[in-house]
Amino acid sequence: MAAKQKILIVDDDSNIAELISLYLTKECFETKIVNDGEEAIAAFAAWEPNLILLDLMLPGIDGYEVCREVRKKSNVPIIMLSANGEIFDKVLGLELGADDYMIKPFDSKELVARVKAVLRRFSPGSRQPAVEPAQEEPQQTGEYVSYPDLTINLTNYSVTYYGKTIEMPPKELELFYFLASHPNQVFKRDQLLDHIWGYEYIGDTRTVDVHIKRLREKIKDHPAWNLSTVWGIGYKFEVKK
Repeated sequence: MAAKQKILIVDDDSNIAELISLYLTKECFETKIVNDGEEAIAAFAAWEPNLILLDLMLPGIDGYEVCREVRKKSNVPIIMLSANGEIFDKVLGLELGADDYMIKPFDSKELVARVKAVLRRFSPGSRQPAVEPAQEEPQQTGEYVSYPDLTINLTNYSVTYYGKTIEMPPKELELFYFLASHPNQVFKRDQLLDHIWGYEYIGDTRTVDVHIKRLREKIKDHPAWNLSTVWGIGYKFEVKK
């Protein structure tokens, strides 16, 4: 029998945390509840969850800081939770590395669907450091695109760049793959939001800018191709002829 996937629930409201745990346990996830930021960081290191549900407002260390600390060590998926009416900077959360967010109160079915969707997109190997040692490039299978010194595989959620495996959160990889699979085609920010985040995501176009910025920090321009900004419109994956 396959091991259950582990969800770390970080929320100082015990009633909400227990309710979330109940929803996820019914879906055959293993859960662990902690109530503050320091506990969250310790539990992450000791328990090694597959996903973190992280409340924004926590006693002591807040959710943003917990996200920042986790991202220093891992790309484990993080879904941020925020109470309706709280000031929640979506772009800051994304810049720190959150994969998604939900506003309380939320529907239990939507929560479970979001958790499952993020886990489906997540590459298990991305608990490792961001760049793996250089190695012989594996034979690619499934859905992928290749350019000189770059392969993006959507089937196994891997990116190989100059012979090295570059780990990145699911949404970054999906955005990168989408642009690379449509070379030299310009996409507006709202088109990219619709294609990559779809109906599940209520965001603004700055979300796309944040993800492009993170991609450029990992993938530099190549003589044969680059991620290009089309000012006033959006972005394209430019292939040089």
